[in-house]
Amino acid sequence: MDRLLTLLHENARLSNKQLAAMLDETEENISTAIADYEKQGVIRGYQALINWERVDTNKAIALIELRVSPKKNRGFDEIAGKVMSFPEVDSVYLMSGGYDLAVTVHGKSMQDVAMFVMRRLSTLDSVLSTATHFILTRYKESGVIMNQEEEKDERRDVYCD
Repeated sequence: MDRLLTLLHENARLSNKQLAAMLDETEENISTAIADYEKQGVIRGYQALINWERVDTNKAIALIELRVSPKKNRGFDEIAGKVMSFPEVDSVYLMSGGYDLAVTVHGKSMQDVAMFVMRRLSTLDSVLSTATHFILTRYKESGVIMNQEEEKDERRDVYCD
């Protein structure tokens, strides 16, 4: 049923009838498999992938790098739990390399995100340093090309003499 998970990941709006036809299964088997995946925590939720650049709303998204000091006997889990409890935080990942946690944050503006980092994230006991990278354009997310048609946005042009 790994193929079922792949299909749901690509398009969670497919009906059980469509999934059954695509996988040569019965609707009942598909329904049971999905219920089992949800019960086991394999499927954690369903959501739409929104291209916020096409919506008339103010939204700033940033990737925050955190260097943290892990707690003895608790590792990174305690600080990750604190970070992910903030409503501004969309995702938290433990990383290898130059920083420990990668945190995706949203706000109404770049200033809102910067203030959140300054007042809430950087003040946590275990946080040693932060680096904020504002996401200016999402070209592809979760395997989906965000601007399918060839649009010309002069804000991204680079001129060389």
